[in-house]
Amino acid sequence: MRYDDSPPSPESASSVSPERRWFARRSGLAVGAAVLAPTLLAGWVLVQVTTGAGADDARPPRIVMPAATPTTTPTPSPSASASAPQVKGPLAGKTVVIDPGHNTGNFQHTSEIDKKVDIGTARKECDTTGTTTNAGYKEAEFTLDVSRRLRTVLEAKGLKVVLTHEADRPWGPCINERARIGNEAAADAVVSVHADGVSEGSRGYHVILPAKVKGGAADTAAIVGPSRDLGERIGSNFARTTGSAPANYLGSGTGLVVRDDLGGLNLSTRPKVFIECGNMRDAKDAALLTSPEWRQKAAQGIADGIVGFLGG
Repeated sequence: MRYDDSPPSPESASSVSPERRWFARRSGLAVGAAVLAPTLLAGWVLVQVTTGAGADDARPPRIVMPAATPTTTPTPSPSASASAPQVKGPLAGKTVVIDPGHNTGNFQHTSEIDKKVDIGTARKECDTTGTTTNAGYKEAEFTLDVSRRLRTVLEAKGLKVVLTHEADRPWGPCINERARIGNEAAADAVVSVHADGVSEGSRGYHVILPAKVKGGAADTAAIVGPSRDLGERIGSNFARTTGSAPANYLGSGTGLVVRDDLGGLNLSTRPKVFIECGNMRDAKDAALLTSPEWRQKAAQGIADGIVGFLGG
């Protein structure tokens, strides 16, 4: 085919022959072939694509015909779908420190935990073993389980949660270190989870609040008020979700007790309370403490108290 606008070359006499008609016909055929070529080539490309033929040909086709394809919505990547929405409101930027009382390894490290540390107003043992049920279920097992459940509930609210340990160390931490973790995290609330170990028949929960103390590194004047607010909210929500009653052996039925001899409270500069969730030595309380369903209720009650304290 010609691709320029120049006139055809003059024909000689010898070129004017009966074949001229054939040339005209041939030209007509060429034009027809030229018209059909794209269509035929498109069909060939379509066949090659649909049948997979030519897959080993390294030369890409020069003509690509658009094909109708269904519109699909891209599936979000796991990282995109896993990203949590930014927290807004009173809980935004808040940090909670959860302190699982004791450590299951303390039983094998009594000499280490018996060493005394400074709690400001006195010197006390680094830590203790904690108690057990009559069947041998350790308080440290209970406190870690509830603390992990509590973390899950609080993180679902958008709060940052720090645990003082996860039984990922042989023993401890010591009571002064537990307080320091909450202080250094600038926690908006700190809760130490425990269970009591007193005589059979003594039942119920109680929340321990810091007394006003000053001595050495201890000065609780700034946290006494907010800690009471935190403790009252935790106590009422704990009772609501678990159905447990305030302790019948101390606190005059209020479920609240003030103490000045706990290093974890004396050395804290952040609002902090302890909660004794029940008596492991009482058969009825022990049946609750060893129930996973009840422990979930306990975690929910504590979480509700914390969230209420933080204004959520």
